[in-house]
Amino acid sequence: QVQLVESGGGLVQAGGSLRLSCAASGRTFRTYAVGWFRQAPGKEREFVAAISWNGGITYTADYADSVKGRFTISRDNAKNMVYLQMNSLKPEDTAVYHCAAGASGSGGRERRRYDYWGQGTQVTVSS
Repeated sequence: QVQLVESGGGLVQAGGSLRLSCAASGRTFRTYAVGWFRQAPGKEREFVAAISWNGGITYTADYADSVKGRFTISRDNAKNMVYLQMNSLKPEDTAVYHCAAGASGSGGRERRRYDYWGQGTQVTVSS
């Protein structure tokens, strides 16, 4: 069982930055894929970024086209933490951001590939 807790959301002006954190429990967390998804009011939850385990100590990051070049996902396995650095924020980035963990390690862009979800943290970008 893995528990996930997000933090770091808030209100920021367009062009600003935020760093979201996802704290995870679980001794084998380093082998899990972790993804960030977001859900705006009235919209489906959508993929933002993921970091997948390739075996050993290597990982692969993937990003939605809408955030590529602006967001960076990273992880610190010693602390059981995953981060989402968000730069050049736009009003359309406003949403509740959820982190998710997948035991298979391969992750991906589909919600069904993730077994555990956090409650989310609100990000609001004003114009």
